[in-house]
Amino acid sequence: MKAVKSYKFWFCTGSQDLYGDECLKKVAKHSQIIVEELNKSGILPFEVVWKPTLITNELIRKTFNEANMDEDCAGVITWMHTFSPAKSWILGLQEYRKPLLHLHTQFNEEIPYDTIDMDFMNENQAAHGDREYGYIVSRMGIERKVVMGHWSDKNVQERIASWMRTAIGVIESSHVRVMRVADNMRNVAVTEGDKVEAQLKFGWEVDTYPVNEIAEAVGAVSESDTNALVDEYYDKYEILLEGRDPAEFRRHVAVQAQIELGFERFLEEKNYQAIVTHFGDLGALKQLPGLAIQRLEEKGYGFGAEGDWKVAAMVRIMKLMTSGMKDAKGTSMLEDYTYNLVKGKEGILQAHMLEICPSIAEGPISIKCQPLSMGDREDPARLVFTSKEGPGIATSLVDLGTRFRLIINEVDCKKVEKPMPKLPVATNFWEPRPNLYTGAEAWILAGGAHHTAFSYDLTSEQMADWADAMGIESVIIGADTTIRNFKNELKWNAAVYR
Repeated sequence: MKAVKSYKFWFCTGSQDLYGDECLKKVAKHSQIIVEELNKSGILPFEVVWKPTLITNELIRKTFNEANMDEDCAGVITWMHTFSPAKSWILGLQEYRKPLLHLHTQFNEEIPYDTIDMDFMNENQAAHGDREYGYIVSRMGIERKVVMGHWSDKNVQERIASWMRTAIGVIESSHVRVMRVADNMRNVAVTEGDKVEAQLKFGWEVDTYPVNEIAEAVGAVSESDTNALVDEYYDKYEILLEGRDPAEFRRHVAVQAQIELGFERFLEEKNYQAIVTHFGDLGALKQLPGLAIQRLEEKGYGFGAEGDWKVAAMVRIMKLMTSGMKDAKGTSMLEDYTYNLVKGKEGILQAHMLEICPSIAEGPISIKCQPLSMGDREDPARLVFTSKEGPGIATSLVDLGTRFRLIINEVDCKKVEKPMPKLPVATNFWEPRPNLYTGAEAWILAGGAHHTAFSYDLTSEQMADWADAMGIESVIIGADTTIRNFKNELKWNAAVYR
């Protein structure tokens, strides 16, 4: 499955004709150099495309509408090299529909003290022109990212790169289609939600299919295809028989291989990029999908357990946002299970019954086949591993009835103190920031779910920017969080987003 297309970002420079053609030639040359250097930096994940200088209402409007129509354009970067009268931008901004970044920079890094004159001042007016432009964008209430600093600065380039990934999450959100196999777990509240409002806000299509319709696709997978995938499993993963008969073990693994192939073919045929299952409604499936779902997640599909379509969509989006990232550490659905409350060793054990993505694994990945009390089917095969150490973020998108809220917790993933030989599932162990007690209390106060979309590779800033672009509330639980301030933030947000 192709994760994400080769998007491009347009670079649009603002000016006006007050200072003559010679000045405009320099403006164009400067912006071309900036684009060339940004592309040569090796830091930006997507190409920047230079566009001719925008100096009139008509050209600005035309350019923004062309950006809207260009399927390869994922966003526009704007910069006011000289003074650009902001009323010229109104119609274009009104009609623009994609992510917007305002790069507040200037061509020269240092004031040329010995040579500076009024010609230079008139030509290099970003400190002036960007404020005029910033005013009109603020007055119009348009969401955008502002990055300030010299365009050659590595930190500035990294911030642009970070925003590009957020922009991909915004653009791709409208392409996310979630296939629900059966319904939500009975009587569970937080995994429910308004699917119509989700489509209005995020563009998500969330559809339900009878479990036996997808079971038929699984049953149609040939024995030869199934055996070939089982051979791949046996080559790639450690096989932990743990006393089981080898032939019987392989038969159980083959069930998951057949599910993986059947599910993937069904998803591709119907054009879905995320899937949810529910152990309470498995129809003709012989096992709860475990290893099969883990492999699909690794290929880029979103997943949510027990019908949790919001997590499935968020996992898909976050995987797209990290697509092609060098040295990516992984993204997965996770669930809070149990605490370690020993002083100095606090943390939350993260796992799920079966379906954690192996992209977050560190060290060996094994196949186990163990009984599962839930699901009333034969023992499912699953991939078992421990996860990487390091910082990450856990996100929870919740439906508060009148609005959506994205909760973002910065966490630090650690090694568990001791092995857990009797726990036959993939695990992660983290301590939420600022600490377990404040982090957990804030999460509860915000209404955070027990399922999360987790990533090592995205930041709280990126996900908050994504929420801003979607027009929804977000809250960050991080190193500086206090319960008093957090409760006040929730109250303020209730007034703003009602």
